[in-house]
Amino acid sequence: MRPELIQAAELLQQNTPEAVEEAIALLQSTVYSFSMKVCGHPEDAEDTTQEVLYRSLGHLAKIQDPQALAVWLYTVTRNRCWRMRRKPSQSPSRTLSLDELMPDDAELGRLLQDAAESPEGALLHAEQHQLLHQAVLQIPPALRMVLVLHDMEDLTTEQVAQILDLQVGTVRVRLHRARLAVRKAMSRILNGTPAETNPAATGKAAEGRPSACRELFANLSEYLDGRVEPRTCDEMRGHIERCPSCVVFLRDLRAAIDRCRSLEVPCDPAIAQRLRSILTREYLRMLGLSLTEHSSAPM
Repeated sequence: MRPELIQAAELLQQNTPEAVEEAIALLQSTVYSFSMKVCGHPEDAEDTTQEVLYRSLGHLAKIQDPQALAVWLYTVTRNRCWRMRRKPSQSPSRTLSLDELMPDDAELGRLLQDAAESPEGALLHAEQHQLLHQAVLQIPPALRMVLVLHDMEDLTTEQVAQILDLQVGTVRVRLHRARLAVRKAMSRILNGTPAETNPAATGKAAEGRPSACRELFANLSEYLDGRVEPRTCDEMRGHIERCPSCVVFLRDLRAAIDRCRSLEVPCDPAIAQRLRSILTREYLRMLGLSLTEHSSAPM
């Protein structure tokens, strides 16, 4: 869970104008960034932030547990985003199969060449947040939502399941496919290659990979998140150490996950300050307090 939500919950309990404004700023930043990662449109994210927080003011003082605050806030925001969302032009609506997400020989060849030439340079280039955000918006919405909540908002699998009303196992399956999908989208953007017009052909190409590679591929997220039984983990590690293609792919997937975890999309400072001032005054009015004169730090 984002530390901002823990801090906001603590600040709200102080019931002072300064603490309330700081808490509102943290909540505002969280809701806006989450909305942008999901919908990708500043106008939608601004409208969502204003409506969600304005409607939430009467509930904030009643929620003392940061985890309860996180689940409640993301649930409300997620519902609002889904109603407001404008579908990105390159976002597929259908579920992606594992074979479609598995790299073909050409992509593996590029990964091996990049690893041999300059892995550090490739990583730095891939860390450009604008390109990463573009890649996130290109994956199916159902996968994107799980990816954003789990890897970007730092919620647990159980919390994501509660917010989305899904089984934990379903969340894990979607998370793995979301990670693979955003890695593939990012790879296409960086290499200037178009999206596949014939997904079936990609799937058939992936079917030619050794069975051990295909089995590993289906369980990579469980392996990276430490959710594999020790014996299975040792078997997977042994295969990876013997397979150069799996080594570079695992490294590329891990880098994609790390980049997702670092993505933040800030709101325009002027808009953020204006909205924060309105929300702070309304919240203090509900508490029967008045706003004292003090400087407002930008979000």
